[in-house]
Amino acid sequence: MKRTHHCNELRPAHVGQTVTLSGWVHSRRDLGGVIFIDVRDREGRTQTVFDPSDLPKALFEQAAGLRSECVISVAGKVRQRPDGTINPKIATGEVEVLVQSLEVLNYADVLPFQVDDPEAAAKVNEELRLQYRYLDLRRPEMARNLRLRSKVAIATRAFMDEQGFLEVETPTLFKSTPEGAREFIVPCRTNPGLFYALPQSPQQFKQILMVAGVEKYFQLARCYRDEDLRADRQPEFTQIDIEMSFIERQDIYDVIEGLLKRVWKTALNVELPTSFKRITFQEALDRYGIDKPDTRFGMELADFTEEFRASTFKVFSGAIANGGVVKAINAKGLACVTQGQIEAMTETAKGFGAKGLAYIKVEGGEWKSPIVKFFSAAEKDALAKKLAMAEGDLILFAADQWLNACEILGKIRLYCADVLKAQGKLVVDPNRFDFLWVVDFPLLSFDKEMNRWYSSHHPFTAPVAEDIPLLKQDPKKVRGQHYDVVVNGVELGGGSIRIHQRDVQKTIFEDILAIPPDMVTARFGYMLEAFRYGAPPHGGIALGFDRMIAILCGTPSIRDVIAFPKTAKGTCLMTDSPGGVEPKQLRDLHLELKVGKKE
Repeated sequence: MKRTHHCNELRPAHVGQTVTLSGWVHSRRDLGGVIFIDVRDREGRTQTVFDPSDLPKALFEQAAGLRSECVISVAGKVRQRPDGTINPKIATGEVEVLVQSLEVLNYADVLPFQVDDPEAAAKVNEELRLQYRYLDLRRPEMARNLRLRSKVAIATRAFMDEQGFLEVETPTLFKSTPEGAREFIVPCRTNPGLFYALPQSPQQFKQILMVAGVEKYFQLARCYRDEDLRADRQPEFTQIDIEMSFIERQDIYDVIEGLLKRVWKTALNVELPTSFKRITFQEALDRYGIDKPDTRFGMELADFTEEFRASTFKVFSGAIANGGVVKAINAKGLACVTQGQIEAMTETAKGFGAKGLAYIKVEGGEWKSPIVKFFSAAEKDALAKKLAMAEGDLILFAADQWLNACEILGKIRLYCADVLKAQGKLVVDPNRFDFLWVVDFPLLSFDKEMNRWYSSHHPFTAPVAEDIPLLKQDPKKVRGQHYDVVVNGVELGGGSIRIHQRDVQKTIFEDILAIPPDMVTARFGYMLEAFRYGAPPHGGIALGFDRMIAILCGTPSIRDVIAFPKTAKGTCLMTDSPGGVEPKQLRDLHLELKVGKKE
């Protein structure tokens, strides 16, 4: 039987027509000797009716033997549902199909978990879901996620085409450049002893495309990183990769804001603002303690360095004397915090090297804390005014070097927000999207253990022009032309204006990052060579496609928006990969396994 309609199509206008539906048995009910089967396909569900008075006995018995997820085709006549039986929850809820013929295309065994019951499915262990991913993807919410992912990919390509971009595919087999995250390496059979690496991003290829005169490039690029996984990381992932020539930062902002407006409108019918707010890296840390702030709620950091510079409370004044700062946040209404929650926050502070966590509870009109007795009247007055302290508030402090103090309170701010949300004291609208650009990141960071500078973003990021003289005088003050786009505390993507002058790029590699010249030649020689022949000014960005889809779908894990994701250990439970290989395959690659062998 050939399908005439999808299972979401039938309406009262089709009453009286003979139709054929194909799909899975979503549910089966026996009521008063009549069998009702909801048939489901990718598009939706339709109720079908098997009435024994209208059917041969064998066909009715065949229907009675069907279980969930059997694959069937049914033909019959569309009729209006009787009064009181209309189902407004499905598109076809006003009609049903009185079955005249049935073809069982495939039977299904007893399922390891139910896909037709959202509440039951939500309780299923994620490992079991991943093992039977083909069943998990039949669940309505998972099918919806895949459809939305496809819809956004199509909208992205359409927008980029309208803007004059060329979609260019770059190689998946690249060379190892171990300056960033750990790479997946691939042995090359035809060149014994040599290896490819799967690219962490198409960064160098897209810059070469600018040298080649492409001017506007994009692709939905597959990327690979061999790193420890978490909810928003996978060993293989997709990013919207973009590069443009003859531009400034504003040009990137305009393209990305336009793209995200199109995506949010397409996916959620939400209108985003024409332009996004901007905040510097310094201001983001100062106010929110993090370089990807969630600005949907306050609880901003306040600085008390000057107020406590001469304090008799030596924990604060001592930190300031050592070049540090004193900062605080007011978690309004959280004086009821438990000791266990205080200890959790204290451990967060200790994770940054702090010895503990100072705090004040405002309860019963009193400031309850062992440190209050050390504060002068002026210090107390400054705290009360700047933090707008009131009954029920919890004040938390950090006294440390600027970056540490900011990051400690940044983590604690998010922790307190979660506690307040759980208590109903902080309401954050899940349908509100606060986009912003974070700009003016430091170009370089210093690794004390290695005693060397490294790139905060990557070594191809151009310094802010006015800061170039500081590269050799005071590298820590050099700002990079790097920008991140952030929404609701999630880094959606990042990019930069690139270095396009060969001499500047070579200086960054050799003099600033202290990469030996022979290593520079081995890793980046082809790129420096390309820059000899007229590299235009260029810049770009990459947006995390999986992460963006997860935000649009309202799920915390990107595993819910990838068809076949890996577990936290990097394995695929469905296919049981990674797996072993045959000895001959190793011999062909001139490799020998030493796992488990004694040295």
